[in-house]
Amino acid sequence: MATVTLENITRSFKQTKVISDITFQVPDGEFWVLVGPSGCGKSTILRSIAGLETITEGKLYFDGGLMNNIPARERNVAMVFQNYALYPHLNVAQNLGFGLKMRGVNKSIINEKVEFVSGILDINHLLHRKPKDLSGGQQQRVALGRAIIRQPQVFLLDEPLSNLDAQLRDQTRTELKKLHQKVGITTIYVTHDQVEAMTLGDRIVVLDKGKIQQIGTPAEIYHHPVNRMVATFLGTPAMNIIPVTYHDGALWINERQSLSLTPLWQKKISPRNGQGWDLGIRPEHIQAFINDDNVSDNDILVQVEVIEPLGKEVLISAVIVDSDININLQLPMEKFARNLPQLDRLRITFSLDDAHIFDPITGAIECPLY
Repeated sequence: MATVTLENITRSFKQTKVISDITFQVPDGEFWVLVGPSGCGKSTILRSIAGLETITEGKLYFDGGLMNNIPARERNVAMVFQNYALYPHLNVAQNLGFGLKMRGVNKSIINEKVEFVSGILDINHLLHRKPKDLSGGQQQRVALGRAIIRQPQVFLLDEPLSNLDAQLRDQTRTELKKLHQKVGITTIYVTHDQVEAMTLGDRIVVLDKGKIQQIGTPAEIYHHPVNRMVATFLGTPAMNIIPVTYHDGALWINERQSLSLTPLWQKKISPRNGQGWDLGIRPEHIQAFINDDNVSDNDILVQVEVIEPLGKEVLISAVIVDSDININLQLPMEKFARNLPQLDRLRITFSLDDAHIFDPITGAIECPLY
């Protein structure tokens, strides 16, 4: 195992920077997740750590040792890709032990390690099967086993669950978490799936356009995003963004609908008439009412467009009346079950204590309203 340190890492292709000034340190034995939209540079970072990409600028260290010029084969890194790349003519046991065999490891030691790793991954009953006889989840476990059997310093995973169906992905994600708890290898995991990032990572590195946006625990990033990109990328459904303009003590959405600010909030954000912001509120923090009863002064009228029942909850896509602002609601099913077929308009309300306010141009958080 090793502590992995990246210092101002940059990777350029023909004068274009794919990643820029990437700096973070993964402590020995921790599980970190790199997450971001497609093309943000997360796989390039992973390949740079593995030695499959040449670092243009910056320094990479394993336990304080400079790795920039160390060939990939000498870095003691194991990597698992989207496709499992198992040898079709070898059975599971032979696939697991192939890397050790190529290194000249004694056959009895290989057999011992194969038995140990297959037991951890619960694939010891599959050792004599060929890859074509395995399910996608079983093939993925064999690929993981082939990587960890070498006992690498660093374990790198590049979207390893993307080829699995939803149910199997959830199951394998749980197994990955258990596996890391057992073997404790320093792990860096790349995904575009924010659910995987939130559930797997000790810490998350959020990337966009080749740059780090925020590093933190899943809870820190979810509750205290530093900008609009992070706020809207993490969370299902995504955080709602409502453009508002301040005027005479209220945040106005349009000419008819506004959110009143208390003197405390006016003092906190020091607004001026005509000032605009992007107000962020998560779907689960919104309350909804079918009629006018129990509605606060800050109620907003929305037009229901799509209803998605999910058992315990119902997701509703709506648009704020007299605007083109879309808003997602996550509401308890028991409250709306009877009225779902005829839901047309709702009145919604939320506390500004649960909201965030972002600069409408830069997207930076200007004043977290909590």
